[in-house]
Amino acid sequence: MLLEGVHIPLTTPFYPDGKLNLRKLEHNVDRYSRTPAAGMVVLSSIGEPETLSDVETRETLATALGAAGETKVMIAGIACGSVATALDLVGFVATAGYDAVLVKRPALLGEGQLRETVTFFQAVADRSPIPVILDSASLASLAAEAVAELSSHSNVIGLFDGDTSVARIEQVRAATSTVKREAIVTTVFAAVTRRMLAVKEQAGAATFVAAESLGGGAAVATAPPRPAIKTRTKAVGFQVVAASSAGMLAGLRAGAVGVMPAFAAAAPQASYEVYAAWKDDDQPLADEKQLRITSAIAQVEVELGVPGIRYASDLNGYFGGRPRLPLLPLTGPERAAVEQVMDGIRN
Repeated sequence: MLLEGVHIPLTTPFYPDGKLNLRKLEHNVDRYSRTPAAGMVVLSSIGEPETLSDVETRETLATALGAAGETKVMIAGIACGSVATALDLVGFVATAGYDAVLVKRPALLGEGQLRETVTFFQAVADRSPIPVILDSASLASLAAEAVAELSSHSNVIGLFDGDTSVARIEQVRAATSTVKREAIVTTVFAAVTRRMLAVKEQAGAATFVAAESLGGGAAVATAPPRPAIKTRTKAVGFQVVAASSAGMLAGLRAGAVGVMPAFAAAAPQASYEVYAAWKDDDQPLADEKQLRITSAIAQVEVELGVPGIRYASDLNGYFGGRPRLPLLPLTGPERAAVEQVMDGIRN
């Protein structure tokens, strides 16, 4: 699975009383599907997965996938406390049609528990029917030696890393430089999703239903079947995705192939413009685009966190709403501050 491009981490909508709001989730995913983002991540850390019950988790994952455009890479966040519970959820999302899983280290494992951490990820990757991506986007980054060891597993395809420093990404790239893989892509080297591959080619042009079979009247033409997409392969290594809004450009320049900025949930177009300028090798424009959203990222995401991202999403027509307790909605002054920094970022 190709991980290039912008991957939007989704918030999880709730009603004012705290119940899950699946209709607004469908609304958000449908709108994100119309952006130039490469894909979406459901139940990453900004999706507040720890606040959902098992039933709500599965409802959220199923609803988001059902509303997504088939060309969007869909990644399911897996935040479970054991190998058994993680594999149970992995099996569910694989059957549903997700393209990959973003697996988080269990909270009970500390940074010093290297062997336990590696064993956990290896056990999940061994039995996962879809590719595994390592989640190192939280405050406690995965040790480079753990990433290096796990990268040799054929089912571990990449790392979403919150540390986008040049030193960190260069360290990861050096440690995984021997990994060689191939990804299925379109003829223009865009990612091919499992839902796209599910479209089977059927030969022939439009057909006709005989009039006599309809009990009289004219023959009825039926639409020709949709042909299967043409694909090719692209050589890729172990893929690193920069999971930092403020460090998008730095991460890309250091060797990341894609980005997952939390700020993209509120401003997908503005986030994509940073990536697009970098991809086009227009570095002055990339700097300008990153600088344009720097103040908003600092206010909305860094200072206010998930509630700030939610309110900024509301301002741009994506349903953010209230977070689920124990997180609290923004105060009046906090909302005013977000409105001010988001004034020129409308998309």
